[in-house]
Amino acid sequence: MTGRIVWTEVRRSAVPGLAVLFLVVCVGLTLTSIEFFAGRWTQLMMYGRGSLVLLFPLALAGGAWLGRRDRRHRVGELFATTVRPRWQRIFPLAVGYAGAMVTVYLLVLLIGAVWVIPTAGYFPSAVLGITAVGALAVVAAGWLGMAAGRAVPRIVTAPVLAVVAFAVVALLPDFVSMAGYDENFVKTQPDPSALLLNPASADSLDDFQTIAGSVSLVQAVWLGALAGSALLLISAVRRSVLALAVLPAVLGAAVAVPLLPAGGYPGAAVVDPVAVELVCDDNGPQVCVRRVHAALLPDLVEPVREALAVMAAKLPDPPVRAVQSTRMVEWAAPEQTVDRHDADTLTFETPSIDRSGRADLSSGYFEAELLRAPWSQECGNSTLPSTAQEVAAAWLLGEPPVPPDWLSPEQQQLVEASYQALTAMPADQQRQVVAQARDAALDCDTDRLGALLLVGDV
Repeated sequence: MTGRIVWTEVRRSAVPGLAVLFLVVCVGLTLTSIEFFAGRWTQLMMYGRGSLVLLFPLALAGGAWLGRRDRRHRVGELFATTVRPRWQRIFPLAVGYAGAMVTVYLLVLLIGAVWVIPTAGYFPSAVLGITAVGALAVVAAGWLGMAAGRAVPRIVTAPVLAVVAFAVVALLPDFVSMAGYDENFVKTQPDPSALLLNPASADSLDDFQTIAGSVSLVQAVWLGALAGSALLLISAVRRSVLALAVLPAVLGAAVAVPLLPAGGYPGAAVVDPVAVELVCDDNGPQVCVRRVHAALLPDLVEPVREALAVMAAKLPDPPVRAVQSTRMVEWAAPEQTVDRHDADTLTFETPSIDRSGRADLSSGYFEAELLRAPWSQECGNSTLPSTAQEVAAAWLLGEPPVPPDWLSPEQQQLVEASYQALTAMPADQQRQVVAQARDAALDCDTDRLGALLLVGDV
């Protein structure tokens, strides 16, 4: 019976139209962003959390529009004279709107899953918590909007709320984060843990990361308390009840903030141990990728083994296997443990992933990275000279270098001159110099690497 009442209230309200509008907007945005999550469950669910930057203000504005229904139809005084408690009259619409917003949120993720399921390496359990937090967020937003619409039943309430909410969930976190940088744009203090009260994450994770389950649990408690306060505000009649209605949200924030880690979403991210497990092809020289990128292995085996063959033909003590690096992008993990590889192992970075969830090797950049890889190493804060790596890769390929565009004209000239000087040496001396340069690179001896392969400094 209760379900029928809820359905009747929903059909007679603006909920269906709002749900369809929000779904169309969010699906349109999703279809333009497929390459950011294709083949990866965690990235899809974090994309869903990022979409709250748009969906949270929309749900809030829609709730405000519903909240002024009594004023719009001029029946507020009439309902006030009935003996039926206000909460009984409001509850069906509130539940129906919450269900509609959760349905929209989950449908967006379900549509995105079409590009994840065919190539996903595994299903991480942590995404359930990430998704639950997003669903609670749209419920809380919808009910807060209904409370605001009831308190200020004006036609401008909905658009004003949408603008304010967008500023809070999208712009305020960046403003707070920028306060932690000094005049040299160096991060001197971590972001406050209170930033994690915002369920809309504009910060993406690396493919090897996830959000800790404990963080999702605390966020869920906070959003549940916020939703509870909003529901009490919707149904309250006396001012004394209105004052008490904010207590769940206040207590939820007071409990959540000390339990949340500092650093915002990057601080809440942890390495997913299953994501970084090795998946290997042993039908030839071993080629391994991480489990989260298992679908890329068939695309990478051939070019990686071709590169290993070139190295075996020209390098003394060449690498005999290739493994995908666990190095994460700097913006997702500014501080990482240095994990150096041995001389017999070639490490390569994650290739670009296309909209089908497979490796995008069309531009040839990946093959070029493989040829530079023998002179690469995890060196912490020091960086090996890319100019020296370009010279060594060109020698390995046996062709004049084609320096990348991101090198300055002076650096490009240095690469060309250094290659000519290297190839002017006797063949045995060339092999000796290149081998010594590789030893220097593996030891992170930047100065020695440059002295061996570069004819001068820029």
